[in-house]
Amino acid sequence: MTPPPDDELIPVSVRLGVVVPPEDPEDWTRPLTWMVAGGMLAGPLAAFAWFLVAAPRASDAVLPGTWLVAVAVAGGAAAVGATQIGRLRSFTGTLGAGLFAAVATVSIGLVMAGERQVEVASPTLAHGLAAAIGGAVGAFAASLMAPRFASATSRLRRLVVPGLFGAVAAVATVSALFGG
Repeated sequence: MTPPPDDELIPVSVRLGVVVPPEDPEDWTRPLTWMVAGGMLAGPLAAFAWFLVAAPRASDAVLPGTWLVAVAVAGGAAAVGATQIGRLRSFTGTLGAGLFAAVATVSIGLVMAGERQVEVASPTLAHGLAAAIGGAVGAFAASLMAPRFASATSRLRRLVVPGLFGAVAAVATVSALFGG
């Protein structure tokens, strides 16, 4: 056996001086790609906007923004699950998007906390964490419902029913976290 010539080990695109990107650049022109991206970033963007415009001053009571961010995390996760075809993919897509959004929401609460507090968490971090926990529980509830509607032809039906279950679970969890 003779080793292959050096030219065969190098991809044709590199030998010709043109490097072709590994992914199709047209993927971002598809509406479902934007729906997935928007679903994964709905909660973190809602938290960022809330903390930027009117950051919470106290963490002793639930605020409407906390519920809004939690519902955005759960609803965004349901939107991601609605783009998936198949029961397992709708479950994992919904749950994965919810967990990603929850981690990003807590990170935004931490970054926008401003000052470090030793004994007590910053209000933005406390509300971000509560919204992330509520949103993750809501995403889990939505992921349990998503497989039941994964075969529906209407994408709206695949989104609305799991999204409603997720939103209700998110609101209930946030209310329970603040003792109400």
